[in-house]
Amino acid sequence: MGTLYDDDIIAWSEQQAALLRAGRWELLDHENIAGEIEDVGHREKKELRSRLVVLLAHLLKWQFQPSQRGPSWVHTIRTQRVAIDDALEDCPSLQTLLDDPQWLDKTYRRAAREAQAQTQLELFPVELPWRLEQVLSSDFWPDQVNRS
Repeated sequence: MGTLYDDDIIAWSEQQAALLRAGRWELLDHENIAGEIEDVGHREKKELRSRLVVLLAHLLKWQFQPSQRGPSWVHTIRTQRVAIDDALEDCPSLQTLLDDPQWLDKTYRRAAREAQAQTQLELFPVELPWRLEQVLSSDFWPDQVNRS
């Protein structure tokens, strides 16, 4: 049997919250609390990358596979844009990731691989073909063709 943290993280978190509220600093599990706080940031970053990969993959499919367009793609693109906007509103520091060319390049490469796996097409650009402002804009669609 391990520690409460190892055995039941819910019970551990409730215990740690109660200790914090009671000002019982000496009883706190400082190391695991610090790790959990760091994990919050990691999860937010991972969520942003995941949503941007889905968005970029769908935009690539939208541009390069126009015969397959449908309401579900429109819904997915719109949903990801709203979720990314919400994430940036809730955690403005996430913008630093979007401003990082290496992070954005890595994210785009994942999206291109995802689009290739889904379509079996091998014609996607090596680099992100749009400005990030376009990608995140609700008015942008890669070829400006009418959508449902």
